[in-house]
Amino acid sequence: MTTVSWHDANQHYLMARLALVREALRRHAARAGATVDIAADGHLADGTAPLAVEEAARALPAPSALDSLCASFGLSQFERDLLLLCAGMELDSGFEHLCAAAQGNPQRAYPTFSLALAALGEPHWSALPPAAPLRRWRFIEVSLADALTTSPLRIDERVLHYLTGTSCLDARLQGLVEPLPSHADVPPSHRNQAERIAQLWSQKPDASGPPLTNLCGEDHQGKQMVAAAAAAFAGIQLYLLRAADVPAAVVEREALARLWERETALVGGALLLDADDGENSRAVLALLETVRAVVLVATHEPLRLWRRQVIRLDVSRPSTDEQRQLWQEALGPVAAQMDGQLDALVAQFSLNAQGILSAEATARSSLESAGGDGFPVLWDACRAQVRTRLDDLAQRIEPIAAWDDLVLPESQRNALRDIAVHVRRRRCVYDEWGFAGQGARGLGICALFAGASGTGKTMAAEVLANELRLDLYRIDLSQVVSKFIGETEKNLRRVFDAAEEGGAILLFDEADALFGKRTEVKDSHDRYANIEISYLLQRMETYRGLAILTTNMKSVLDTAFMRRLRFVVQFPFPDATQRAAIWRRVFPAATPTDRLDADKLARLNVAGGNIRNIALHAAFLAADSGEPVRMFHLLRAARSEYAKLEKPLSETEVAQWV
Repeated sequence: MTTVSWHDANQHYLMARLALVREALRRHAARAGATVDIAADGHLADGTAPLAVEEAARALPAPSALDSLCASFGLSQFERDLLLLCAGMELDSGFEHLCAAAQGNPQRAYPTFSLALAALGEPHWSALPPAAPLRRWRFIEVSLADALTTSPLRIDERVLHYLTGTSCLDARLQGLVEPLPSHADVPPSHRNQAERIAQLWSQKPDASGPPLTNLCGEDHQGKQMVAAAAAAFAGIQLYLLRAADVPAAVVEREALARLWERETALVGGALLLDADDGENSRAVLALLETVRAVVLVATHEPLRLWRRQVIRLDVSRPSTDEQRQLWQEALGPVAAQMDGQLDALVAQFSLNAQGILSAEATARSSLESAGGDGFPVLWDACRAQVRTRLDDLAQRIEPIAAWDDLVLPESQRNALRDIAVHVRRRRCVYDEWGFAGQGARGLGICALFAGASGTGKTMAAEVLANELRLDLYRIDLSQVVSKFIGETEKNLRRVFDAAEEGGAILLFDEADALFGKRTEVKDSHDRYANIEISYLLQRMETYRGLAILTTNMKSVLDTAFMRRLRFVVQFPFPDATQRAAIWRRVFPAATPTDRLDADKLARLNVAGGNIRNIALHAAFLAADSGEPVRMFHLLRAARSEYAKLEKPLSETEVAQWV
């Protein structure tokens, strides 16, 4: 016995149904006294059409596309035949001639409501209103060139493809939504959440439609993986819609909602609305209240809707053990050669499955050649992996300075070394020794570098970044602080969320501009300014990396903020001995110099930053004259720097220079 594919059987069934509609048109044309040209029609009226439908139905291995559509949208027999009448115009060349003959007008070679009411069985006027299924779901389009009942009708292209058994996304949705593939490497915690979501979808929805699933949290990729895994468990395709692409206009938004509901009813599917960036929130909320389909929405904060049942799930990054397992699976045999160093990767970089796979792929070729010393390669691959999100929000500083470049009293150098120890050993203390079990508050490593401009605060941050092999980002306060209510917190959240993955060092330069004393509340602006500072304090306490704040005016910082700082390092103005040490280090080895006296240069009562400016200016002067850097070049450069500082250069400072 030959097995007929569903696609072929569906096609035979559709054509048999079309033959019944063709017969109805021919009979109506005959009653109207029209003569049907058999040659033009191409089909004989032999009365076998009903038998052909029965035979085609028996051959179907599964319900036809037409019957599935009618069942899903509750189409009556008349509405079904009217849809077939419009489909016949696209699939059967004889329908055009029959429509003209049945309406007694060669100019009306197209379907109309009037023709359908007169020719098809069990007609009813309730099929015509915009709220009726055929028009609500846009199965047919009415070209209002005439009265409603005599205007041309046309089947929607997507519906026509569906009836013929062809699967394709509606052209009006292409560009708005994109399919998201499922991932095989889903951590157990995410898999459990995905299974729970799929189970919720399998339950019978109430009158308001399927429950909306709100995926909350900071792990953007993790939420997408949970949604894709849930769709895979449910046996449906997941599509992504970004919040910025949701139409603001009501008419366009309603059209999008109807099209998506129709699409999911036709072929199944789930929609993930990515609202992590918080853009277009009003339009997003309106769409979520309107659409009645399987929808997930990814947000940072819990979503609140009035007319929809919302199931909220917090999606966290994979746990430490899950990340270690993901690394072992990604690295394969190489993992055994890491000699326990995977723990250091997991402690520093909080990556999800996709991030780990990407980092491994980046380092793969180098790992093969590195042999057992592949840890630095993986470390740098992880740094590059988490860098992309922060590069759009802050300025990355390439750390060059080392401990030998830093001229500070020994107590300050010891404090900096202690900071490095806290960052390097936090996993041991927090996780293995149990301090993290007492709560997330106070686990953030926050340091304040206080001192006059040019005393080495930024250089010290570079030294720490170099020592710890971490990225250093300077936060541009002009891009963070906003006069609009709520925008500063949003900008800070984006910075901290992006930095969490890699535990980058965040440098808030001139922090007193943002973290000053909280003011007495006199008006709404004071109240919201205090909210911004409180939000910052909370995020710094829970940030898993190192946050460094620099200030020239320690006294203006909020006392509550000072209590939350783990380290306060005072950068003193350098004395003569320290200034001499800075002068001995300031010129690179390749710079030609001639008889420079560091002790005489140390008489200049300026900080290290100004010393570097003077040295750089003198180097340009010497290069222009084609000779080594000499004391008279430095004298000229010093006069220029002092003029910039609006500070007099005394004869005592430059005595016996030349």
